[in-house]
Amino acid sequence: MLSRFGIQVMRVLGRLPLVWLRALGLLLGCVLYVLIVPRRRVATTNLRLCFPALSAPQIRVRVLRTFVHFAQAWLDRGWLWHGSPELVRARLKLTGAVDELRGDAPVVIFAPHFVGLDAGWTALTQQLPRCFTTIYTNQANKVIDAWILAGRQRFGRVRLFGRVQGVKAIIAALRVGEPLYLLPDMNYGPQESVFVPFYGVPAATVPSLSRFARLARAKVVPVITRMTPQGYEVQVMPAWADFPSDDAVADTALMNQRLQSFIDTMPDQYFWVHKRFKDRPSGVPGVY
Repeated sequence: MLSRFGIQVMRVLGRLPLVWLRALGLLLGCVLYVLIVPRRRVATTNLRLCFPALSAPQIRVRVLRTFVHFAQAWLDRGWLWHGSPELVRARLKLTGAVDELRGDAPVVIFAPHFVGLDAGWTALTQQLPRCFTTIYTNQANKVIDAWILAGRQRFGRVRLFGRVQGVKAIIAALRVGEPLYLLPDMNYGPQESVFVPFYGVPAATVPSLSRFARLARAKVVPVITRMTPQGYEVQVMPAWADFPSDDAVADTALMNQRLQSFIDTMPDQYFWVHKRFKDRPSGVPGVY
């Protein structure tokens, strides 16, 4: 019952002018910063490790801004998933090397965990005439799970692969020209990960970007989504000419290195509340 009520609230909030919604997100982000102490500590630890030159007050400000952007992006799902198609298109600006995503060539889209991930996915599926795919993890709450699935399948022709389905179906889709919207920059456990530097700190990272690109003979195209006062800018970048190589570990280290350059342009919009360094190399103490 509570989940259904929350979804109805999101529908109503999606009708507000964007400036009002962002102001509400500012308030909500400040409240979450105060109340959700464990995630505040996670974000603080991540930023201390990745930006050791920052002072404690600078880190506190960056953590607060991260919570605010996270809350604003969550509330934006009200209009992303329930607003009129015309409103959604008007607030999502697709820029950059968009031609990289046209045609039917195999493409793996590198979509790092910025707060605008859902906005980026929505822009691509609404504004480009291709069948896009991504990998989805089911939510424990069935009502919320159905809401998220419906939102992410709202526009275009899309396919969401469960993590338990394995890679064969994904590779097959890539080879027939269905771009994969891939989010490989989180700690998904040590089983399939390699430890490569992320801001100089060893981070368990899945080498899936390299492997999918190599197995499907696909080009890798970064898509970076930035929250703006008008909505979101979804920037398509040129395909990486030197990727993948025959060394998945080296490719994954290069991915993290290039990710850092993206984060440095908008550090407050990255998903710092995730335990990025939860798994550590053997013998290295934990940080959380």
